[in-house]
Amino acid sequence: MGINNFPAALQPIIQQGYLEREFEQALHSRLGYRDIADREIFAVGIGETLTKTRAGLKPSVTTPLSPSTNTNLDNGLTPEYFSVEQYTLSINLYGATTDLNMVTSRVAIASQFLLNAQINGEQARRSLDELARNALFNAYFSGNTRVTQTLSAPGPTISVDDVRGFQNVWVNGVPTPVSTANPLTVTVGSDVYQLVGVNVDANNVSTAPGGMSGELTFSTNVSVADGTAGNTVQAANAAVIIRPSGRTNTSLLQPTDTLTMSCLLDAVAKLRLNNVPDIDGVYHCHLDPASARQLFADPDFKELFTMGYDTETFRRGELVSPFLGLRFVPTTEAYVQPAPGLPGLYVRRPIVCGRGALIEGDYAGMMDEDIAPRDAIIHIIDGIAMVTREPIDRLQQIIAQSWYWIGGFCAPTDITTNPTTIPTATNSAYKRAVMIEHIG
Repeated sequence: MGINNFPAALQPIIQQGYLEREFEQALHSRLGYRDIADREIFAVGIGETLTKTRAGLKPSVTTPLSPSTNTNLDNGLTPEYFSVEQYTLSINLYGATTDLNMVTSRVAIASQFLLNAQINGEQARRSLDELARNALFNAYFSGNTRVTQTLSAPGPTISVDDVRGFQNVWVNGVPTPVSTANPLTVTVGSDVYQLVGVNVDANNVSTAPGGMSGELTFSTNVSVADGTAGNTVQAANAAVIIRPSGRTNTSLLQPTDTLTMSCLLDAVAKLRLNNVPDIDGVYHCHLDPASARQLFADPDFKELFTMGYDTETFRRGELVSPFLGLRFVPTTEAYVQPAPGLPGLYVRRPIVCGRGALIEGDYAGMMDEDIAPRDAIIHIIDGIAMVTREPIDRLQQIIAQSWYWIGGFCAPTDITTNPTTIPTATNSAYKRAVMIEHIG
């Protein structure tokens, strides 16, 4: 039959001339974000959203009981209770499919069936890794933004680049929209204000990955000096973001603000101040190759290895050993964006994570008979269902190769850990990871 009678997508793989009878492996992404997630089973029959409750600690007692009040049935003691916090984990269905005509595949230069399975598997792994990355960064961007339009006169409302982290406060551990009754303390420029309302733009113009531009409304007027475009806006419970030279927002980064060992040590210190548990003895630092390369030019880094700490790192030109309290996890899925006002340069974002920074919920009923009939050809691989559907067309020639996953990711908060229970703790709602922003 003529090659032009085949579907256009199949024509390049049909034998023409002296082609090798195998498919070459394509380049693929280097993953890693999903690996830090603690996996939990999302039980059947509880809806699509699960609210989990985490118990906090009670303050330390350092004052002795007074003998004069040690009387009656209460012995002079007043009951006190630990605080709690809640976070939600939602599940959704994700999947993709590929059709294969078994007749036309007979004349292909290699097994298209096996190739489809391989490509489906890579697509599924990469999709879940990006979902994990998005959930992680969505949390750790929170409470950090900047003014985008200068106020013409003092007023209560400012326009900002990203409203994530400003929309809710925690009331008795429950996320509650900000309002006059439940304000959020926010620093705009050089002064502190009480946030009482948030409005998300209908036309999103945020420059932050996954960001949502909008307006913040405060209980009092913001001065023009504070409401000037480019000024930093930070919530009292904002996630920690470390930038070289003490830059307070992304737009202030300069070409010389590259990744240094000092930034990594600061990130480790922040996690340890909150007593975030490590992962097998170290924290994980997810970074792209350009970020890793910049470390080799850092004077402190070069001095460390000049002393013979680990010359294998320089022989291979790769961060191969855990050091600085970190295990480096190279990835090509890191967020990279053009640097504001710096043509040809990019903002790169390594992130240092401790245990529990991310939770993956896998739906327990993925193999139940009402979802996967008993005679279905389904295999669960790393929590993902790989499906092969037999031909059901009139000529029984076309099979479908698919994958699906039912689950979700979330980054839990730790608002009950504060300076009252751990004196060195920060006020960040999200404490189990620290993002670093630099130019590269």
